[in-house]
Amino acid sequence: MKESLKTGLSFGLTSGVITTLGLMVGLHAGTHSKNAVIGGILTIAIADAFSDALGIHISEEAENKHTTKEIWSSTVSTWLFKLVFALTFVLPVLLFQQLGTAIIVSVIWGLTLLGIFSFQIAKEQKTKIWSVLAEHLVIALIVVTMTHYVGDWIGSTFR
Repeated sequence: MKESLKTGLSFGLTSGVITTLGLMVGLHAGTHSKNAVIGGILTIAIADAFSDALGIHISEEAENKHTTKEIWSSTVSTWLFKLVFALTFVLPVLLFQQLGTAIIVSVIWGLTLLGIFSFQIAKEQKTKIWSVLAEHLVIALIVVTMTHYVGDWIGSTFR
C-alpha cells in the first residue's frame, strides 16, 4: 500500500473510531437521545473528516518531503476513511431499538476495528502484538470512559 494511502487509512480509521465513540458515548450519557447521537455521528463524519484531512494536508506540507500528489493522496484518503468509518456507527443506532444496546454494539465494533488494525501494525513492524493492542485499546477505552462521565455530569448538571 502506498505510504500516502496508509497515512489516510491509519489516521482516518483511528480518528473515526475514537472520536465517534467518544462523542456517541458522551451524547448518550448526557441526553439519551437517538437523534442527538445520530446528529453527532453525522457531524463528526462531515466536519471532523474535513478538519482531519486538512490537518494531515498541512502536516504533510510542513514536513517538506512529500510531492504534491502524495500530499493530496493523504488528504483525500484521510477524509474518505474518516467519513466512512465514522458513518459505520450510524448503523447500530438505526438497527437497535434501545440506544444503550446500540452504544454497546458500537463500542464493540469500534474496538474490534481498532484491534484488527493494531494487530496488522504490530505484525508489519514485527513488534509485540499484545503491547501494541493494549496500548491502542486502553487509550480508546480511556476516551470512552471519560466521555461517558462527562456526559453524565452534563446531563445531571444542566437538566
